Amino acid sequence: MRDGYGGTGPGAITPDGCAVELYSRLPIGDEPDIIAAAVHAGAHILELGSGVGRMTHPLLERGFRVTAVDESPEMLERVRGARTLRSPIEALELDETFDVVMLASFLVHAGDVEVRRGLLRACIRHVAPGGCVLIQREGEDYHTDTPRERVDPSGFTVRIVSSQPVGDGVNSVRAEYQFPDAAWTQTFLARPLSREVFEEALEEAGLRVDRYLTEDRTWVRAVPVDAAGG
Repeated sequence: MRDGYGGTGPGAITPDGCAVELYSRLPIGDEPDIIAAAVHAGAHILELGSGVGRMTHPLLERGFRVTAVDESPEMLERVRGARTLRSPIEALELDETFDVVMLASFLVHAGDVEVRRGLLRACIRHVAPGGCVLIQREGEDYHTDTPRERVDPSGFTVRIVSSQPVGDGVNSVRAEYQFPDAAWTQTFLARPLSREVFEEALEEAGLRVDRYLTEDRTWVRAVPVDAAGG
């Protein structure tokens, strides 16, 4: 387990505290529709940090090709219908590029700045000319609206119990998931990023915001700086 990360509950737990069985149960929201509206039909998507395939599977159903990357073999075992690659995202070096590179699950908020830089460099390495990078950000009140709780229509409860500063601009976040038959917790480190700091981090990596895809600016379409006219 990585320092600052942890998880409890039934089944395998990944080094960043994610429970494989939990993520296999969580429903997908409107993310696949957001992605589909932002890229061309039939695009080949490199999904960085695919997990169990919660987004992979609905994207495949919408006619996209997906190459799913994750460091957890237990996660990748749950992915069906896509090419899968086991690798830390920062270390990924494929001899190919993709129409779309996707960095979801708030990975851009990695507590370690060097990890964030590595993630974004992996994006720029693998995006094809004329392609784009789709990034999911935290909501602007993610760390301040705590504690909070949401009861999902499918019958489970998710709580963000706390988000506590631990130094150097990083917060330790604790989440709890309660199902009728099981419960999980996850603790992880996250670095809050204002819009300005987020855009500066993209530019440092050679990316630029093309447009925000959602009203709350949690989904972003970015392109290489050269393609954006910079």
